[in-house]
Amino acid sequence: MNKLLYSLITLLVISCATSKEIVDRPIIFDYEREELTRAYLMERYGIEQNSPTIKPQMIVLHWTVIPTLEESFEAFNAPALPNKRADIQQAGALNVSSHFMVDRDGTIYRLMPETNMARHVIGLNHCAIGIENIGGTEDLPLTKAQLKSNIWLVEYLYQKYPIEYLIGHYEYTNFVNHPLWLEKDESYRTKKTDPGKYFMERVRKATKNLNFKPIPKNP
Repeated sequence: MNKLLYSLITLLVISCATSKEIVDRPIIFDYEREELTRAYLMERYGIEQNSPTIKPQMIVLHWTVIPTLEESFEAFNAPALPNKRADIQQAGALNVSSHFMVDRDGTIYRLMPETNMARHVIGLNHCAIGIENIGGTEDLPLTKAQLKSNIWLVEYLYQKYPIEYLIGHYEYTNFVNHPLWLEKDESYRTKKTDPGKYFMERVRKATKNLNFKPIPKNP
């Protein structure tokens, strides 16, 4: 079987399985969120456009640390950032979010279209699809079901978009000085550990055949 035929068959299988594998559960993406997203793109990245959209080139894996799906969903649902997030509030009023959320049983929820911008990774939101995993604490480590779903979802997204990089959130600062890095404020950084190096290594090993580009070395 040649590579083109194999790719077409793989894409067909994934497309047919989408309705069974991904549950759409949208967070609020109203006029307020659209305006806040457009403002974030302009203020943080210098990108001025009429729509809050992105061209995905990267997938970023996360964990929520929040223990349940419902609590995690509520944390992302409101368009504006709550006052309790003072650590990142100076960088804009847009609430944090992601495109996907994977529950502990492996169920995949899509929170917004993959081509809308979500605020989940400093400097790279303009080109990155975010996948959040429920849990990530010592008491609630990520599960085998979540691992399998992340692998499936990475493969699914690779078939849909020209994805070049797959990274863990803890690796985002490796892209400082890379052409994809657009954050204007040199002091705006937060230290991350998600989704854990072991989890990331296993996802990478399982998707090695996709030949993602290597992550830049630390600047």
